[in-house]
Amino acid sequence: MAILVFRFSILSVFLFQVLSVAASIGSSSTVKFLPGFSGPLPFVLETGYVGVGEKEEVQLFYYFVKSEGNPEKDPLILWHTGGPGCSGLSGLAFEIGPLNFKEQRYNGSLPQLILNPFSWTKNSSIIFLDLPVGTGFSYGKTSEALRTGDFGQVQTSHQFLKKWLTDYHPEFISNPFYVGGDSYTGLIVPIVTHEILEGNKHLLPFVNLQGYILGNPITIRNSNKNFAIPFAHRMALISDELFESLTTSCKGEYVNIHPTNEDCLRHYDTYEKSVSEIFDGNILLPKCPSVSSKLQDVSARRSLYKTPKVLHDLKPPFPTLACPTYKYLLSYYWANDNQVRKALRIQEGSIGEWIRCQYGDDYSFDIDSSFPYHVNLSSKGYRSLIYSGDHDMVVPHLDTQAWIKSLNYSIVDDWRPWFIMDQVAGYTRTYANKMTFATIKGGGHTAEYTQKECSVVFNRWISNKSL
Repeated sequence: MAILVFRFSILSVFLFQVLSVAASIGSSSTVKFLPGFSGPLPFVLETGYVGVGEKEEVQLFYYFVKSEGNPEKDPLILWHTGGPGCSGLSGLAFEIGPLNFKEQRYNGSLPQLILNPFSWTKNSSIIFLDLPVGTGFSYGKTSEALRTGDFGQVQTSHQFLKKWLTDYHPEFISNPFYVGGDSYTGLIVPIVTHEILEGNKHLLPFVNLQGYILGNPITIRNSNKNFAIPFAHRMALISDELFESLTTSCKGEYVNIHPTNEDCLRHYDTYEKSVSEIFDGNILLPKCPSVSSKLQDVSARRSLYKTPKVLHDLKPPFPTLACPTYKYLLSYYWANDNQVRKALRIQEGSIGEWIRCQYGDDYSFDIDSSFPYHVNLSSKGYRSLIYSGDHDMVVPHLDTQAWIKSLNYSIVDDWRPWFIMDQVAGYTRTYANKMTFATIKGGGHTAEYTQKECSVVFNRWISNKSL
């Protein structure tokens, strides 16, 4: 009898999980209050899941912020956060969204949220998506559903958009639509944009595609790493002599150095020692310990039917309050709070610990370049905004300028400064085929380091105004 009761109990738990998941499919909720934010939210926030795949085995979680201007006519943006595998919460609360974490020393209470006065949602509606599956609060219902990669991201992003527009918000189908992202999604966003363009041929639904937006984008795999050395030289991080030795011995290839090229290996080792204490996300800022959560998901993927292996790290390397990564630590405490999960309507039992950035061993890096898609999209007249923080050493502006130059577009408005309140905030150049490039003075790898400047660039561009 005890064995029967025990088996019945297991079956009951299993059925409860299955029914709970079934109930979550196609779910969305308006969130009026968020733990950590004082009072009702002064903007419309919706969270939910969209099931994609033949049996909706992939459940993608999203945050949708409706434009604070004129949402019936303002642009709609599907935003992809880099990584791969960084949560859409990064875009929402660190970079371009309406919220920021209040950067104060953690005292055991829930981290506080404040408004970002430079949110891009002032005049655009934005969907912040947890992509690929296993990122943030997105989860898979089977082990097979958790297998993904670059092209997998592209396909699920497109499926998500079609379903979100037709089943959730058909009122946005006619709004001007843009695909956006930063960092690693430089490989993803142009191809998603192309897939939407191709999908429009079938008219289900016809998306009012206008273009795409990319910040510090990886475009040709590993090219950014090769450009890190000339960038370091220009920024006086390495000497003229070392740069000349590297150039001569390595011949511009610093990623796959042949083991017999001893001179190149020796000089590259000297280079690495020279920049080892530099924060490559923004070389102006201090280098600090990376945020490590107390429970590290070794499998780096979550599923209802797979128990993750975890390492108990009792003394993770926490950054100090002065560190640019401190806000990431606050996000761990916030997103893993039970009250926060209830407010966001997170499906119980779907994931364990929320981790800001992660991807699994089964992720396929199967896109080497998005360059041909830039060529294709611009030849068809789609707009593009490419911006670069000029102090980012992860994807240096030199890398971005090089592939843009190789497009061989005519220059419409040549290199010049752009201003905020009569002060130079960066430099810009506009090309034929509706491509605009802009640098952000003092900017880093994402918009989080220069929120005001990035918002000004975006607002002028999205409004069809000159920078």
